[in-house]
Amino acid sequence: MNVENLRNNHPKLISYMEATGYSKDYIGRLQTEIQKILAEADTKDWDCYNDVYQDYEATALSLGSLEKKRAFIGAIKEFDLHGKYPDGKWSGLVERGAYLKLVAEFRSLIDYYCMAAQERGKKESSINTESKNVSAFLLSLQNAGINRLDDITEEAVMSVFVSPDGEQLKSYNYRKFISAVLKVCIPLNPDACRKVLSFLPVTKRVRKNIQYLTSQETHAILDAMDDMSNALTLRDRAIGKLAYYTGLRCCDIGAMDLASIDWERDLIRIKQQKTKEPLELALTATVGNAIYDYLTNERPPVDCPILFLTQQGPYRGMKSSSIWRVAARIMEEAGIRQSKGDRRGFHIFRHHLATTLLGNGVPQAVISSALGHAVPESVETYLSADLVHLKGCALSIARFPVSEGVFADA
Repeated sequence: MNVENLRNNHPKLISYMEATGYSKDYIGRLQTEIQKILAEADTKDWDCYNDVYQDYEATALSLGSLEKKRAFIGAIKEFDLHGKYPDGKWSGLVERGAYLKLVAEFRSLIDYYCMAAQERGKKESSINTESKNVSAFLLSLQNAGINRLDDITEEAVMSVFVSPDGEQLKSYNYRKFISAVLKVCIPLNPDACRKVLSFLPVTKRVRKNIQYLTSQETHAILDAMDDMSNALTLRDRAIGKLAYYTGLRCCDIGAMDLASIDWERDLIRIKQQKTKEPLELALTATVGNAIYDYLTNERPPVDCPILFLTQQGPYRGMKSSSIWRVAARIMEEAGIRQSKGDRRGFHIFRHHLATTLLGNGVPQAVISSALGHAVPESVETYLSADLVHLKGCALSIARFPVSEGVFADA
């Protein structure tokens, strides 16, 4: 394995990590790994960085230690081969997912679908979701000893979807994803794809009751975000108020950059991650002040355009999962929604904004526009929690001869 590029340029990697806030301990361990690779590359039978990692797999290291080695070697590989500096994301050393475990024929089906779906203009996120689910489905069949599309049986398909005692194992959406992929792949193998499509069972679509914020919960949330004595950071407060008063999605909050805030015109301008459509919202004093406090008193002084950054180096933009944890911390400080199954993400803020506007008589088209929906009908999801208007549809039972005691005993 040729390591001359690494030998000549690894000081640049170390300098970058020092400048972006990596800990001395982390940098020291990475340096140790680099020196080991440089010292042993000429004597070891390594062809690639995966071989370096496999040497560790052959030892008695714990899973936790192997995971750390994989992260270090992956970071070194990305820098050496692609000139990429660490950004806190998956290194790509050992790719994950069911796809790579599939036999060639099953992989070719996924490859064909991805290519055909891209040509049809399907969204990349939808392609990824569907291909991952179908890869998992095919891997389940492969683990049962089936390695060809023509060999797939109805019994094998049913075993993926239904347990021996008749319990549904897979969701309605899982079946929908498989069906969508197989329909696209019919030109690749018409008989096999149509056969497997006919084997897919009817799955029950489960609709959960929509949780919504009560008036007591909203007061507790607002009090928690204004209480400067609790553990919430200025960043958490700014994100929370932004989500509460605008209904923005987590992915959109995480993608906001410094230019998203137009301080001169009191506007928020973003490109939505889900629809790729632009959205312009009013920047209220409450939200603007919270963001300003974060920018001037807490945001790390680094050259990064993203608005909300991680609180520990290396400083970078926050993922949607990190934004979700901000919501969970706010609710914990508010003392609400701490039971198992309680909804804690910021989507409930989005839902609250929609139902509040509906309850105040704001037209659905206006609400849909404010929430950045691709189609106005999307707001109909929130109608089931529009308690103000739902109560107006209720019929009085005053005319019925039912004593009060019946309800008292119920």
